[in-house]
Amino acid sequence: MKIAVTYENGQVFQHFGHCEQFKLYDAADGAVTSSQVVSAVGSGHGALAGFLQSHGVDTLICGGIGAGARTALAEAGIQLCPGVSGGADESVEALLKGTLSYDPDTQCAHHHEEGHQCHSGSCGEDKHGCSGNQ
Repeated sequence: MKIAVTYENGQVFQHFGHCEQFKLYDAADGAVTSSQVVSAVGSGHGALAGFLQSHGVDTLICGGIGAGARTALAEAGIQLCPGVSGGADESVEALLKGTLSYDPDTQCAHHHEEGHQCHSGSCGEDKHGCSGNQ
């Protein structure tokens, strides 16, 4: 199993489309066997699902994520665990133990702006290809 986590300074990065790094974990028999941090700079919203697929990722742990990215990940066959915050390593350990707390309905309705926080539901904005609709 290969797990990717949106990654920044050891934490789950909170905006999938702005993610510059992923931490990739190889896991077998319920344990991490190896991990590495890879750069995704220049990939952008539309290409990130393909980037993850090219790395053989089965499952993605992330914070907020827009509807378009959700669709691209589903089409790539990547299981999504959104709405996660905290340490990346701890999140993967929890996933492997079956105790990861995540919100399947988490959406980031638009790009981060002053005061914007990703949340469950939608604020209705439609910017830069990220739909504000659920």
